[in-house]
Amino acid sequence: MTGREIHEMLDQAGVLPSKQLGQNFLVDPNMARWIVAQLEASADDAVVEVGPGTGSLSEHLAGKVRRLILIEFDARLAAALSERFRGVPGVEVHHADGAKFDGRSLFKHRPLKFLGNLPYSSGGAILKNLLSRPHPFERAVIMLQKEVVDRLAASPGSKDYGVLSLRTQVNWLVKPLRTVPPEAFYPRPKIDSAVAVLQPRNSGLPAFDARLFDELIRRGFAQRRKQLKNQLPPGPEWAPLAASLGHPATVRGEELNLAEWVELTRAFDPHPLKNCPQNVDELFDVVDTDDQVTGTATRGDVHAKQLLHRAVHVFVFNKRGDLLLQRRSHLKDVHPGLWDSSVSGHLNAGEDYPAAALRELDEEMAICGASPTEVARLPASAATGWEHVRVYQANHDGPVLFPCAEVSAALWMPVAEIKAWIAASPADFAAGFLACWQASGL
Repeated sequence: MTGREIHEMLDQAGVLPSKQLGQNFLVDPNMARWIVAQLEASADDAVVEVGPGTGSLSEHLAGKVRRLILIEFDARLAAALSERFRGVPGVEVHHADGAKFDGRSLFKHRPLKFLGNLPYSSGGAILKNLLSRPHPFERAVIMLQKEVVDRLAASPGSKDYGVLSLRTQVNWLVKPLRTVPPEAFYPRPKIDSAVAVLQPRNSGLPAFDARLFDELIRRGFAQRRKQLKNQLPPGPEWAPLAASLGHPATVRGEELNLAEWVELTRAFDPHPLKNCPQNVDELFDVVDTDDQVTGTATRGDVHAKQLLHRAVHVFVFNKRGDLLLQRRSHLKDVHPGLWDSSVSGHLNAGEDYPAAALRELDEEMAICGASPTEVARLPASAATGWEHVRVYQANHDGPVLFPCAEVSAALWMPVAEIKAWIAASPADFAAGFLACWQASGL
């Protein structure tokens, strides 16, 4: 769109740009084309664009990607976009606040990419809502005020380095691409903007508790000139911990890099299973096709020899009817990184199914006092990993706490969204969960 066309669309929609809403519309068509090109979107991709405004970026994607999901806060612009792209296959417009939009509805659209010329007034809140862990995106291209992009990409020791830097970099590799001058917008802002590409950080860091990480960095930068030891909660002896990170005891938070903050988080994590994704030497009962015990074997032998054994899966629901899903850690020996039942696990030698369900609820999600009800039984097969499985349901409305070595994320998801997600991308889920889901009749 040219600047004239954008002015005409704003006039027709009755929109006078609002400083309060951070409305600065991109009017440079060459810049718009270049920004969209950085997304590297293919015809098989779905794209979520937040803050499409007049559609200066959207027009380069509409009809060219599998689905284009536009999230626009201004009702008048949302209506104008709906009219403009009426009849274009795969385009849907949501009149919604990107800082509050329910991102759970997006997982079913994977593979998915994110695009946003984000409002200055709410860009940070939008990033926190939609691009925090767990998220469904495999690439993101954003435009924000340059000072914010500088903070996203900042290195230790710089004035821009802080909580926003670490919150972003723990999930994304941030690469600033280009400064965009004020004259590229209407109305012209008083500061420069910048474009950055974000790619998911899928490896390179050990397993860690993301919530504890966030708590520690918030404490560590609450007063950034203070020594870190004076801002952290009680924990391990400080001097040797600082030394193990390569720093003196007087170190400040701004001097630790991302990897060191992660190691600090691991040191403060009290969970007894934080370093134990599985134990190859634990003993399981070996059973026959009728689920009768014939002997015992170690976990390693059971899996290597495909011996029949026992397991439980528990589906945990909250009062809204949402099902808790867990994403398996990348350290797991089976189905690493895939989404799975709320909790699941093998029966120990001599253990019965109900006891195993209660134990797994406690060990994997710190859920105590639940009353699981059996809802299905599955015979051992390749789909279950040669496990006889009993499926249970339980209710829980409190917090959950999981060992980071076993579980990388947890997500309460509406059942209808799970059905749509499974139908669209079954490869996102562990095979055992899919078998249990089908057997449960949900």
